[in-house]
Amino acid sequence: MIKHVVFFKLKDGSEASVAKTVAVLRNMEGKIPQLISLEIGADILRTERSFDIVLTAVFANLEDLDAYQVHPAHKEVIAHITEVKELSFVVDYEI
Repeated sequence: MIKHVVFFKLKDGSEASVAKTVAVLRNMEGKIPQLISLEIGADILRTERSFDIVLTAVFANLEDLDAYQVHPAHKEVIAHITEVKELSFVVDYEI
């Protein structure tokens, strides 16, 4: 199994902007067959070191992660994230 974790820092870290992006990310739920689980969290401490949002997704294997990357529902998310993100980091690892 593969865990895919992405941290997002938004250009506009306001509560409204974060909520909108969380909604866009959650919109993938139930639309991508390879996605075993999806968890989205908005930071509650909002410190200088904090990122605004974290996405954690689980896939059966690397092939499923690859299929997710090109899925139309994920492409919609990429389009939004490209506009709103200041910075992102990703870690993919086996569990």
